[in-house]
Amino acid sequence: MARIASTRLSRLLTGWSSEGPGPLPRRLADALRELAARGDVAGGTVLPSQRELALVLGVSRSTVTAAYGLLESGGWLESVRGSGSRLRGSGTADGYVTEGRLVSFDARSRTAASAGGADLSSGALPGLAAVGEAVAALTGGDVGALLGDDGYHPYGIPALREGIAAYYRAAGVPTEADQILVTSGSQQAVWLVAQALVEPGDTVVVENPTYRGALEALRARGARLVPVGGDGPADGGQSADAAALRRLCAHVRPRLVYLQPTAHNPTGRSMDGAARREWQRVLGERELFVVEDTACAELSLGDAADARDGANGTDCRGGVDGTDATAGRDATDGTGGVDEVAPVPLVAELPMGASVTVGTLSKLFWGGLRVGWVRSSPQVVARLAKIKTSVDLSCSVVDQLVAVRLLDRLPEARARRRAELRGRRDAAETLLRAGAPHWEWTRPAGGPALWVRVPGADTEALAQLARRHGVSVVPGSAFSPVDGFRDRLRLPYGHGTDALAAALPTLLECAERAVG
Repeated sequence: MARIASTRLSRLLTGWSSEGPGPLPRRLADALRELAARGDVAGGTVLPSQRELALVLGVSRSTVTAAYGLLESGGWLESVRGSGSRLRGSGTADGYVTEGRLVSFDARSRTAASAGGADLSSGALPGLAAVGEAVAALTGGDVGALLGDDGYHPYGIPALREGIAAYYRAAGVPTEADQILVTSGSQQAVWLVAQALVEPGDTVVVENPTYRGALEALRARGARLVPVGGDGPADGGQSADAAALRRLCAHVRPRLVYLQPTAHNPTGRSMDGAARREWQRVLGERELFVVEDTACAELSLGDAADARDGANGTDCRGGVDGTDATAGRDATDGTGGVDEVAPVPLVAELPMGASVTVGTLSKLFWGGLRVGWVRSSPQVVARLAKIKTSVDLSCSVVDQLVAVRLLDRLPEARARRRAELRGRRDAAETLLRAGAPHWEWTRPAGGPALWVRVPGADTEALAQLARRHGVSVVPGSAFSPVDGFRDRLRLPYGHGTDALAAALPTLLECAERAVG
């Protein structure tokens, strides 16, 4: 019988404790029954033990015992001696179900925020004024030039494909338009790669932690995820990750390797030059197919110290001054480029036919602009395009015309975001040093969030407890292929520190109760 991990069930149960009438056991039973009815948890799945689920939800064991009893009396749960409690379902679940990753965008989070809570569940940034200006600058002539055909451009409109190719050429990476496929953001790009290049049961190597949208796409495809490395200096740095991949390849050949070398999500780290060269060496020697996700690469913060020391950031702890005297100066972006040049992909030194680069304008400019892309060989691009046409035929032509204009404003957008995020990062660090003196993190080299260690706490339980007080936050295990990092939180600062300041007392209180 299939079993569901307590951590995954916890993430599926988002919002249960603050919604609906009745006491806590009734609300938990209702939430579990809803998961079964929708098919989010397949009929026949064995639930975690009462003790295990109580720990991860941050409730008493008696609450879970009562909830299981209500489900059993209602015919939704069957206790099997020696096997645990098996959930009965009326829905069907044919494949992997996502874990509520988009909860920050739905009505429940907006309600919580309006009621005095705080939403720290998303790192998405507010849009830049340049997007509105680019929309306003469109003319009838821009659209009229394309009205002579049917409007379907499965690979993307020619002007945008050429513009993206030029973006790479300007960074010294030879690229032609036929190597570009325009997608509806980077998430669709990752999903297409999983569909086209991975078969159920294939081994896929990922960093640990990594982007949870990629984990969902790969799990949904049935991939066997194998993590390498860690997320800090104590784990040996990124070169150790490459060494771990070399050791792994002595026993199994992965179908592909998924990496985020620059402005990694969620840690914010960037590989230094030595680590990048080591990864290139191992990937080339083993002739492995690699997917490099550069979705957040344009959010590199580019501190001078990062460029000099390899962009791995500074180890920080609340109460210890981890500020960087060089922060705020313009410098190289830590990947070999400067403000005016696109970050150079690690895979630029690898064979085109054995690599995919994923990029997007949505992270830098605005999430509502759903324009991403894949850069690969024409053969891989054609394969991905065939799958894409079965989903949406073509991306919005109007969005693509806006994107063409925004490509010309990349240097301006980089400088604007860099200044904003540096200031907000520094303010968030100052806030945590004062308010949470025992919390630890490494100063991010890029991205919109801090990856924080909360010593002694189980952040799965912490997140559940916090939701009951109107605070939405994502525990570290959501970013791990093996449910690791249960002492970590991702704390976004991209919108400023107001939400973090409002949430911090609640998070501190919940951390004391959620003992790991």
